[in-house]
Parts: sequence; C-alpha cells; structure tokens
Amino acid sequence: MFDDVAWCIEIPESFVPELAPDAGYEKKIRMSISVCVATYRRNDRLSAVLDDLARQELLPDQVVIVDNDADGAARTVVEKHRTRAPFAIDYDIQPQRNIALTRNRTVELASGEWLAFIDDDERAPPDWLQKLLAAAQSYQADGVLAPVEPQLPDDAPGWIRRGRFYDFPHQPNGAAVPLNFMRFGNVLLRGSWLRAEPGPFDPRYGLMTGEDGDLLVRLVHRGAKIVWFEHAAVFEPIEHTRLSLRWLLLRALSGGQEFARQTLSGRYRPINWAGRCLFCLRVMLQLVIAALLAMLVSPLGRHRAAAWMIKAWANLGKLSVFWGWRYSAYT
Repeated sequence: MFDDVAWCIEIPESFVPELAPDAGYEKKIRMSISVCVATYRRNDRLSAVLDDLARQELLPDQVVIVDNDADGAARTVVEKHRTRAPFAIDYDIQPQRNIALTRNRTVELASGEWLAFIDDDERAPPDWLQKLLAAAQSYQADGVLAPVEPQLPDDAPGWIRRGRFYDFPHQPNGAAVPLNFMRFGNVLLRGSWLRAEPGPFDPRYGLMTGEDGDLLVRLVHRGAKIVWFEHAAVFEPIEHTRLSLRWLLLRALSGGQEFARQTLSGRYRPINWAGRCLFCLRVMLQLVIAALLAMLVSPLGRHRAAAWMIKAWANLGKLSVFWGWRYSAYT
C-alpha cells in the first residue's frame, strides 16, 4: 500500500553484477568531464569535496562551483583550492535564493561533454568519477545515478540508527531508474541532453525540493537512457541538525508533495480525472492507517512509531497538493 514512497531495498551482493571486463574507462574514448557543485554556506564541507575531487583517479577537466550566497561566502575556499587544484575551477555567485537557478548556472558554466553533480556536503572516493564514466560507456547510457550512502555521527540517537531513515533505495546495476526514484546528489549526465533542455532546472522548484527529479523525468520522457550503478557511491555525513524527527517529517512531507505533483501531472504514467480521484482516496486512506499504526506500534520502539509517522507525513504532503500548498524547504 505504501509502494510509492522510496525506502531502502537491500540487494544481495551476488545480485549486483560488476562491470564487464572491457568496461574500464581507459579502454574507451576519453571524454571531458565537468563536475558541478551548487553550494550555500558550507565552506568546510565544500573544501572537503574539492580535496576529494583533486584525488580522483580520473581527474575532471573542470569543476564549476556556484554560490547561492549573495555575499559569496565560498569565494575564499575556491581561491585557496585554485592555487593547487589539478583542474580548472570556475566560480560564480547566483544571488537569488533558488536552488534551481543555482544549478542552472552550473550547467551554463560547464564545458564538459559529461556533467557530474555532487552536493557540497558529500564525500567522493578516489574512483568515483572513473566508475561513473565507465558505467555510462558500458551501458551506453545518457545518465548514471549512483548511491548516496549516509554516515551517521557516533552520537546519533539509537532510534535513528535502528530506523535507517537516511538510506536511499538501491537498484541492480544497469537497471533503468524508476521515475519516482530520480534525484541528484550523485549523477553523471551527458551534457548535450542538459543543454538541449530549457532551463534545464525549473525555477518554480527553487525554494522547494524536487527540481532534480523533475528534470530527470523530463529527460527520460524525451528519450534519455538513465541507469543505476551501485558501485560508484558517494558518502553523506549526516549533520546533527538533521538528526531529529521534525527534520525527517518535513523531508517526507516535501517528498510526498513532489510525488503527488508528478503523479497528478501524468509524468509517471497517464492519469485521468477518475485516476486523480482514486489517488486522492488512496492517499487519505494511507494517511489514516499510517497515523493509527504510529500510535499502535509506539510501545515496540520509537523507531517503529517514527517510521509510520514519516509515512503519514508523506501522505499528508501528497494530500496538501490538492489545495495548492507548497512547502518551501530552502527558506
């Protein structure tokens, strides 16, 4: 009943195939790569990302950093790394608080045939870019999505550890990514697809979440082949400010709104008025059931109650789309 909410799916290691022996990037035609980073007041973490990129086994040709802070808080970090980076660094400020416009500026500045996107709070192992490009070439794909693995701090509450609330769903290597699992954070895309798409990110999502999924779904509908590759993970150290039930509930609400917007617009599959009514009824039923179960299972552990509360808020987010409310995650 809750299959439209993305949860972690454990895939046995034996079920995840390795790349074919001839899939190494060194046996393919070398393609230029730009790494795009949108940042906002995370100087220490941005510095760590730039250190990771400088240690890549396959170095990018260009790193583009666009600062969404009007005062240019990241400029000092960029200038420090420019003096020693083994690649070109292009930096710009996008003063209007809008994640979509900020990502759009990274695309405008990127010159590579391939564009890789990583968040400013993630960490990339040395073989990250090499594996992404090898996967794109091996599967003849226009885009590759890979895992973002959460790293909880040592003092994270026990109920959060048991709940695994920060995990993302996994897929078999080479599988087409389900439309409702599309997201940025760790993705490689063919530049020609992005440059042909208006925007390419929709500024209407600028203060919400969902600009990334919206773009990827549009690309798939235009014919882009976007696949999953399990072995090119990046890692996300979870900030203490996100170790709360409130943050998890708001994230679920935001994700529910995005799912409903895409569903009701027919992006995931064609839908008519009867389908919209059925969707609304199903969401209301799921909301009630999840809220009841959150209360019933609370004696069995806070993590179990929280899991059902998160599902209830995801469905509340879906329902809120019907009266036109939009939650702004970036205000």
